[in-house]
Amino acid sequence: MQQLLTTALTGLTLGAVYAAFALALVLIWRATRIVNFAQAPMAMITTYVALVLIDAGWSYWAGFAVALLSGLVLGALVERFVIRFVSGKPEINAVILTLGLFIVLHALAALVFGSRYRSFPAPFGLTGFQVGGTTIALTGFGVFTIAAVGVVLIGLVVLFRGTDLGLRMRAAAFDREVARLLGVRVGRMLTLGWALAALAGSLSGLLIAGGGLVHPSYMDGVVVYGFVAAVLGGLDSPVGAVVGGVVLGLSLSLVSGYVGAELVPLAALALLMAVLLLKPGGLFTSVRERRV
Repeated sequence: MQQLLTTALTGLTLGAVYAAFALALVLIWRATRIVNFAQAPMAMITTYVALVLIDAGWSYWAGFAVALLSGLVLGALVERFVIRFVSGKPEINAVILTLGLFIVLHALAALVFGSRYRSFPAPFGLTGFQVGGTTIALTGFGVFTIAAVGVVLIGLVVLFRGTDLGLRMRAAAFDREVARLLGVRVGRMLTLGWALAALAGSLSGLLIAGGGLVHPSYMDGVVVYGFVAAVLGGLDSPVGAVVGGVVLGLSLSLVSGYVGAELVPLAALALLMAVLLLKPGGLFTSVRERRV
């Protein structure tokens, strides 16, 4: 029982990390209908910004806030000066461009920050809580991670379901010409979508780095699992992204704890294939097939 509880709590925390990254992918998909494969190195860059400030004597929370703000600005700049050049072209052009940006940002980070491993602090304890005489596998930073993902989820749900701004962003993503005719500033909405997605991605980078080691490639593995989590829940659903992340985290933790860590990638692939075969749009997709 103790091992099962430890495995489940570890999976819950891991799932929250995957959910944070999946939320960034879902946000940019809902706002622009593009899958941004450069989300991971963008988050890595902003994490390094926080680390440089913390090493310079700033508090963790000051570095945290500046990193989030840097993500907001970086996302807007990428959309305005990179993605905008393929606006109106087939969506695959933008996807390929984000893959190229993935490589470029990696190289720039290695040049500017170096390739060595560097420790990143955590604002809360990294040891499990004591319950009676037992230590459970849930840390203060794990609680912070879960709470932060919950706040982002609530914010996105309110944005897209309860505000005119969210409606304009979705309209700009689905049909730009019609949205322009209705008075929507499409360019601004797309820039805002990229900025908010980069902010959510920056949060995921900070959560993954907390109490661990960072280097230019430390986010690369999260791209795969975060994308799987987003697809599991449905790329159109913020709630689905969180549920997909938690399901994936719990599943991979159980596989690692009871079967073997070497089978974790295979388990993620099997879970993804099962969902795509049974419900291709994801578990929480709202799209319905139209029959005529």
